[in-house]
Amino acid sequence: MSSPRTALSVNLNKVALVRNTRHLGIPSVVRAASLCLAAGAHGITVHPRPDGRHIRGDDVPALSELVAHHPGAEYNIEGNPFHNLMDFVRQLRPHQATFVPDSEGQFTSDHGWDFPADAQRLRPVIAECRALGVRVSLFMDPRPDQMAAARAAGADRVELYTETYARAHGTPDEARVLHGFAEAARAAQAAGLEVNAGHDLNRANLPAFLRAVPGVREVSIGHAFVADALEQGYDATVRAYLAAITAA
Repeated sequence: MSSPRTALSVNLNKVALVRNTRHLGIPSVVRAASLCLAAGAHGITVHPRPDGRHIRGDDVPALSELVAHHPGAEYNIEGNPFHNLMDFVRQLRPHQATFVPDSEGQFTSDHGWDFPADAQRLRPVIAECRALGVRVSLFMDPRPDQMAAARAAGADRVELYTETYARAHGTPDEARVLHGFAEAARAAQAAGLEVNAGHDLNRANLPAFLRAVPGVREVSIGHAFVADALEQGYDATVRAYLAAITAA
C-alpha cells in the first residue's frame, strides 16, 4: 500500500447487511466504498459468505472494478478457501486473500487456523493464490508458537484476531493481553511474516493496540466503522480512524 504507516481497510459487510433487508439496492456498497476511498481509506475488505447474508457474489467484482480505479488502494477478499473464496480469487486476483476458518453458518469469525492440523490442506490453496500473484494472509489467534508454521505453509501475512484485546481494553487485563499480541507479532515477523489485525477494533481501542503491537501493516475494520458512519458519515469516519492511526 502507498502509506508507510498502518493502512486502513474498510470492511463493508454491514453496509450490505442493511441493504439486504429491502429490495431497493440501498445503501449501495459500491457507493460506500467510493466515499471511503475518496476520504483516504487505503483499501476495501469484503467477506462474501456462502449464504450471501451480507456481501453478495455480484458485489465482489463490482468492488474490484471500483478499487482498480483508485491507484494505490488495495482489495482484500476474505473467507474460507474451502467454501466459495477461491472462485473470487481466481476470477479477480485481488491484492490480498485473507483465509478465515469459518463454518458455513458461522455468526462471525471467532477463531484462527490451527497448526499443524490445518497445514496440509492450506498449502495447496496458498500456493495457488501466490501463483496468481495474490498475497495470502491467514486469520490467526495471537499464539507465538503458531507463526513459524503459518510461514512454512506459504503465507505472506497473518491477521491477528483481536477480539480478546477488544474485550480486555480498559480493564486490568489490558496490559497482559496486549503483551501477548506483541509477542505474537514479533514471532510472526521473526518467521518472515507481515502482520495485519482485525475484529472488534474501534476508534477508542485502536491507538493503544498499535502503540503496543509492533509493525502492524493493516487493520481491517467493519462493524465499528459502519456504526460510526451512521452517525458521522463515511468521510468523517475515515478521517477519524486515520487520526486514530496517526495518534498511535
